[in-house]
Parts: sequence; structure tokens; C-alpha cells
Amino acid sequence: MVYEVRTPITQAMKEGVISRKDLKKLMKRSDIPALTRILIWIALLSFTSYLISLSMGTWFLLPSMFLHGIIIVHHFSLQHECCHYTAFKTRKLNDIVGHLCGFSIVLPHQHFRYEHCDHHTYTNLQGKDPELITLPISLYKYIWYISAFSYWKNKFSEIFRHILGKLSDDEKIFIPKQEHATIFNEARIMVFLYLIVFIICVSTNFWAPLWFWILPLFMGEPVMRAIRLTEHVGRPNVDDLKENTRSSLVSFPMKFLCWNMNYHAEHHYASSVPFHSLPKLHEKLKGYIYVEERGYLGAHIDIISQLVGRKPRSDKK
Repeated sequence: MVYEVRTPITQAMKEGVISRKDLKKLMKRSDIPALTRILIWIALLSFTSYLISLSMGTWFLLPSMFLHGIIIVHHFSLQHECCHYTAFKTRKLNDIVGHLCGFSIVLPHQHFRYEHCDHHTYTNLQGKDPELITLPISLYKYIWYISAFSYWKNKFSEIFRHILGKLSDDEKIFIPKQEHATIFNEARIMVFLYLIVFIICVSTNFWAPLWFWILPLFMGEPVMRAIRLTEHVGRPNVDDLKENTRSSLVSFPMKFLCWNMNYHAEHHYASSVPFHSLPKLHEKLKGYIYVEERGYLGAHIDIISQLVGRKPRSDKK
């Protein structure tokens, strides 16, 4: 007897929202879209780096580093795509680029991959989704989360714990026992490389990494925290992708930076669809999933409205 695996996307196919043939076409992978985008990405980083170099010693230094930092923190979007092995057709490229992105934003790639797997399995479910961001209970906590202070505190604590060869109880759930050593070694190698960079800076008085990487990274992270809030926060904690995940219609520059991950519900429906095909999947699922037409700003208006006691926008008559 053959048992059919029921998933949200197979349910959508059963309901005639999308055909198996169309889905198979959308799942086709290629190295070219990502490599092309990376070339443009490098050009953008070069431009913002040039702005920083021009603004040294002037008031324009902070906004230049902030702009540069926004691009740096969006390495997360590419890393996320590599985590799904959909950024490139070549599997090795996904691994290499994923680890490089993770190093640049202090997010160990292998650990993130295991954590993210459970996020897709138990999306927005209390006590099961390891990436769950609960709705803040006050505007103060909402602002505190976006500030990224709590994020960095948790991230550094996590890495320090791994260096010591320890996992939290939650981590033991989503990380296979045979991979514990891999996670520990990953953290140790990353910290060792960071120390090498620091030693070089101190010994040579060469502080470019501070101005062009570290400070911009910390300055830009609140932007990423604000974007991550729009994906699931304020949506019901239920096992239904029509309800628990929010897609947002954003401008082309933001689509470029987030590697089309603003189509977040579409991504959860079919995580094997590469970033460059998500706009087409969006057209197929239009009217079937929850879409915030006002973009990221609208998502935050919805979240804040719930914080002050109003109903979610989707619940209004």
C-alpha cells in the first residue's frame, strides 16, 4: 500500500490552485540567477564601502555605515536560501556561500540549518518552533526586540555554549546527537577565525574590519529584526500556513535585498522553490494565502495594533 504524504502544497494542488506540472517547473534550479545577483551585490557593497571611506571624519560616517550594514545583514537572506539548497543548482556552492554568509553575520550555518528545519516543520507553533518570535506584550518589548540587543545576547550566549561543548535543552531536540560535535567544531572554528582577524587588526593597527564590517553589522541588525517580525508575528499560532505566515508586498529594492523572501508564505508552502521563482509561485497562490498588501510597514501596523488591543487586520469585517 502506498501512502500519500500530505503537505500544504499537495493540498493546494488537490484544490486546483496549482498543478504538479507548474510546481515542478517552478522548482527548477540554476546557478545563473544567484551568481548574477551576487555580482550586483558585490557592486553595492563596493559602493557603500566607498561612501564610508569618503565620509571618514565627517557626520556622514554613521548613515554610510548604516546603509552598508543594511546590505551586510541581508547576507542572512542568501544564507537562508543556501540553507534550503535552492540558491544554486550546485550543492557545493550552497554550502560554501552559506558558510561565508554565516561567518559575515555571526550565524553558524550548520546550526541554523538544523534549527530552520524544525521551523518549517512546526511553523509558528508554541513550544515546537525553535525560531518562534512571540507577540511582544508591550510596545517597550516590541522596541527592545527590534533594537537587536536581546538577539545578540542570545547569539553570543549560544556560540559560547557551543565552544564549551554544550547544547540547550531546546537545541537537543532539533540537532541530531551524531551532529553535536559538528556544531561544537563549527562554533570553535568561527571564533578562532574572528580572533585571527582581531589579532591582525591589533598587531598591524589596521582597523578596516571594524569600520567596514563589525560596526555596520551591529548598526544594520535592527533592520533585519524588524523584517523578521513581519513573517509570523501577529499571526495565529496554529498549524495552518494560510493563517500562521504573512507575505508582504514590498518594493523592488527590498525584494532584491531579501532575495524575494517577502513572499514568505509562498516559501513555506513550497520551500524547494528557488528564490527567483517565488514571484511566479505568488501569482499561483494569490488569494489562497495571507498577503499584507501594505508591505512591511503594514505588517508592523498590524502588530502594533494588536499590542494596543485591536484585532488583526485579517480578522476585521
